[in-house]
Amino acid sequence: MNFNFDEIVNRNNTNCVKHDGLKNFLKVEDALPMWVADMDFKSPPCIANALKKRVEHGVFGYTFRSDAFFDSIINWMQKRHQWSIEKDWISFSPGVVAGFTLAIEQFTNPGDKIIVQPPVYFPFFQSVDDTKRKTVYNPLKLVDGRYTFDFDDLEPKIDDKTKMLLLCNPHNPGGSVWTKDELLKLHAFCQQKNILVVSDEIHADIVYQPAKHIPYASISESAAMNSMTVMSHSKTFNVAGLTTSFVICKNQELLKKYNKGLQIPHLHMGNIFGNEALVAAYTQGEPWLEELLEYLKNNVALVDAFLKKHLPQIKLIKPESTFLLWLDCRALKLNAKELGNLFLQDAKVAVNEGSMFGPGGEGFVRLNIGCPRSVLEKALNQILEAINNID
Repeated sequence: MNFNFDEIVNRNNTNCVKHDGLKNFLKVEDALPMWVADMDFKSPPCIANALKKRVEHGVFGYTFRSDAFFDSIINWMQKRHQWSIEKDWISFSPGVVAGFTLAIEQFTNPGDKIIVQPPVYFPFFQSVDDTKRKTVYNPLKLVDGRYTFDFDDLEPKIDDKTKMLLLCNPHNPGGSVWTKDELLKLHAFCQQKNILVVSDEIHADIVYQPAKHIPYASISESAAMNSMTVMSHSKTFNVAGLTTSFVICKNQELLKKYNKGLQIPHLHMGNIFGNEALVAAYTQGEPWLEELLEYLKNNVALVDAFLKKHLPQIKLIKPESTFLLWLDCRALKLNAKELGNLFLQDAKVAVNEGSMFGPGGEGFVRLNIGCPRSVLEKALNQILEAINNID
């Protein structure tokens, strides 16, 4: 391998949410941080080099996005996802959550209903509630160890106030990479009910073969015209702190509304360094990504083998995507508080307790494996010891 993912980088005292946040937010100091969804690997050298070059210029005034910014996105989507997009479909967002929250505000009205499919990334339903819309929970079905859509549950919950569905594609925390057949069925349903789809595809590049990410808007012309996609290089290349994401929307009427919402609070300017990092990542970062995927795949295999051998009462929902593992701990028969305490206080491993992801998350935890293997091994052994000591 050309890149060292085994290197342990000390992130303490850098105002890092994942590490320094243990003390600031969780009130512990001696736990392994396996919670916040960024990785503990250095970003690829091409990004650091691009940022150094920009820093050396020494002037950091107002900046617009270059042709290279748009071209790198267009070329990446074509090469990695076989999705042909155009420059005028692309707009900016300071983050994926900001992007879909702006979409909620611009495309729906207070009191409208918005579908979310839990267990799911918690800002989905938080953003719905915070914008004074109403959440329609359509829980996913866990079938043979994989999450899938439940249309029988969804159908009776729809009425004329249901205006939008927030899709997590690929799914966090369940790890499902939605198939084309699943997406086509979802699109047919939403088209029939006149429901707009906003697809969060931030995990699109962290996919394990043979699974293949399919952008929702790529499945048909009507899907492209009745959706907006929110994406970023931030999860892929570990640059979340640079607050740079983008939206892709073929429907120019929708995109015009989105851009108006972006400009009102003056969020459209973006970040000089985020722009540079995106171009470097999408034009030079692919070799690093390929090695990252292999390393993460081996981390998944390590957890899977460890649980089967030592902790069969915990089941891994085997991921098709993401560096976030969804662990089924229901056999431990602990409530949410007890489960959280088992990991944080007893095992000294900071995870995300499942109930925070909404209905269906109870009894699960989310474990971040975007870390050196030695750290992951230590965490697993601490979890084993804690569970063996349960009275």
